[in-house]
Amino acid sequence: MTDTVLDTIHINFDSQTLWVLNAALALVMFGIALEISVDDFKRLFQNPKAIFTGIFSQFLLLPTITFLLVWLIEPIPSIALGMFMVAACPGGNISNFITHLAKGNSALSVSLTAVATLLAVFMTPINLQFWGSLYGPTATILKDVAISPFEMVKLVSLLLAIPLVLGMWVNYISPVMAQRMAKILKWVSLLFFISLIFLALYNNREIFMDYVVYVFWIVIVHNLLAFLTGFSIAKLIGLTNRDVRSITIETGIQNSGLGLLLIFTFFDGLGGMALLAAFWGIWHLVSGLVLSGIWGYKPIEKEELVS
Repeated sequence: MTDTVLDTIHINFDSQTLWVLNAALALVMFGIALEISVDDFKRLFQNPKAIFTGIFSQFLLLPTITFLLVWLIEPIPSIALGMFMVAACPGGNISNFITHLAKGNSALSVSLTAVATLLAVFMTPINLQFWGSLYGPTATILKDVAISPFEMVKLVSLLLAIPLVLGMWVNYISPVMAQRMAKILKWVSLLFFISLIFLALYNNREIFMDYVVYVFWIVIVHNLLAFLTGFSIAKLIGLTNRDVRSITIETGIQNSGLGLLLIFTFFDGLGGMALLAAFWGIWHLVSGLVLSGIWGYKPIEKEELVS
């Protein structure tokens, strides 16, 4: 009964609020992009091993691990599709801040955010479609919804790529102004965005209370596996401790806000998907800050601080 109910519930989120949420996410990305320059992309050639490890971890390993987790625990279909959606999204909005607190490689974190944001325009729709189609119960939902990959690419471009380019352009023509704007805009827009997520949960608090126990443990396990995925591959490749911390955080902090917007736009706020993405958006703030607190007090070897 629980399966049937949650798979058919649609979160109440009207079109006007959805438009505001779109604008808020674009504003968040613009605020982040104000601190990104062309030099961050040039680091692809200066430190290719770390960059490609981070991209591999985010867009290939995490979706694969997510598929195996779904196959193992067999959550209800809408929850499973929500897990695929979160895993298909790029790094989260606060990953750079968390990396800084954790004494990771902030330059690598910013570079990964920039590259992953551009790649997400294509990789997010591709990963969702590919992994969702491989699992029978979620494949059925995808067939019923009949998403146009082009429409999803177009929306992700508007939400991520355009704000990224505009923010980098402002940084290019006036770095000082960009830094001043970023200090205010990034946090104001992020708080506004988080407030909208809490508003969505409050307006649907009865659904929230009914399914919080079922969804929350899945989010915790999924998020823990995401952190472990980034940590393991970075260690296996033999990266420095600072780079390991950055890639761990970039893999574990996912842009669930983007996932929520895609869910409300293309899946009409499908209950399990929306609750999973909303819970992830709250939980990864907690887990990321706890991890950064632990690492922030753990010293990095002196030779690595020079790198």
